[in-house]
Amino acid sequence: MKKSTLLCACVLFCMAAQAQTARKFTVNLTPDGESNMQVFLPQDPTGRAIVDCPGGGYSHLSMQNEGTDWAEYFNRQGIAFCVLKYRMPKGDRTRPMSDAQNAIRTVRDSAKVWGVNPYDVGIMGFSAGGHLASTTATHAPIESRPDFQILFYPVISMNERATHKGSVVNFLGDGRGDEKLVKEFSNDRQVRRHQTPPAFIIMAGDDRAVPPLTNGLPYYVALRKAGIPAAMHIYPSGGHGFGFKSAFAYHEQMLGELSAWLESVKAPAATAKRVACVGNSITDGAGIDMSDVQGYPAQLQKILGTGYCVRNFGVSGRTLLNHGDRPYMREMAWAEAKAFNPDVVVVKLGTNDSKPRNWDNYGKEFASDLQQMVDELEALPAKPTVYLCCPVASNDARGKQGDNQIRDSIVVADIIPAIQKVAKKNKLQVIDLHPLLDPTSDSMQRDGIHPTPKGASAIAKAVAEAIKGGQE
Repeated sequence: MKKSTLLCACVLFCMAAQAQTARKFTVNLTPDGESNMQVFLPQDPTGRAIVDCPGGGYSHLSMQNEGTDWAEYFNRQGIAFCVLKYRMPKGDRTRPMSDAQNAIRTVRDSAKVWGVNPYDVGIMGFSAGGHLASTTATHAPIESRPDFQILFYPVISMNERATHKGSVVNFLGDGRGDEKLVKEFSNDRQVRRHQTPPAFIIMAGDDRAVPPLTNGLPYYVALRKAGIPAAMHIYPSGGHGFGFKSAFAYHEQMLGELSAWLESVKAPAATAKRVACVGNSITDGAGIDMSDVQGYPAQLQKILGTGYCVRNFGVSGRTLLNHGDRPYMREMAWAEAKAFNPDVVVVKLGTNDSKPRNWDNYGKEFASDLQQMVDELEALPAKPTVYLCCPVASNDARGKQGDNQIRDSIVVADIIPAIQKVAKKNKLQVIDLHPLLDPTSDSMQRDGIHPTPKGASAIAKAVAEAIKGGQE
């Protein structure tokens, strides 16, 4: 009787899994098939996809408990699920890294055929696979960087005294004594504002293999400090490696919380127009807590809706001037903004150029440097629509004095006319933000230079109005 009941339960489970999974197949990621993906496509796709990196200390892979066992759970929610078989480092850490990046690119390249939204491709990882997932989230170029990350009891640190020593030995090999290399792949130290995607982190407090206090927790703190949305759940017990095991005391609770988080993470439509926000600290959201939620580009995304994919490429303290103290066009953010191949670009630079050390020495080069930026943008394959913003007004009396003083008088007399001149020459629209905010009001922070969330909202509304008007 017991055998019959068990057999019936197995049949019903298989039928349920089949009812949720429309197609299952394997895709080779390397010519020899050493790296591949098992792909599970759902019957009713939402467009979301997840690439899964099972754990195993970079020596083997837990392909079932941390891999295929999860397929039905995700397919039931309309999520395409891809279990990655990545190559072990064996002294070459680029092997698993390139496999994970290749997997993300493959999913995006197959988006139309697989019913996937290329703006909604996440990565998931367990233990050492969590290190690979977080490495992909923090190190990968924009075209192979995931849109969100799910990390189970992840190895984050590459300091072998603070983490799983076997993972460090296998990943870094002879380089594990190199402090620079340890720092480079301790991913809590590699989180980048606006570029590292949102995260969901799950751990057990009694995990002795990968201590939460020196791995998952510092990663969450780094994300939170950078203003990147993140959730963290630390269960009282469960040890290491619970994966999809129903014996894990918090299994159902964990699945419910993960489902709720996934529901909260919204993605632009597959056909969304790409919007790149280029700028300095005002674009970056300096001084605004959770800038990826309250900064002007984030609020612009909310206003424009799912028909647009807005990305923040702002970097604090940067100048448009190539001979300024911190030139924007020498930053990684500029290269990534172009790699994003945007349909729309909003340029908001000029505030830091007004400092005596910058304008008094190189101000005559401002128009030509801005022209260079416009030329590089207009040469992109997408042929983007470019909007040039006049800097917001600032309160000179509250800012830094001397060589570092931001001077609104220079912005008004010299920088805005230069922006207007370049805009006229190239037939570009100018968004005049200068009169938008009163530097002494609650729309600005105490420094009289940076907007508060209220001020960021006003900027977002003005930019959204210009974009919507330009797309009609």
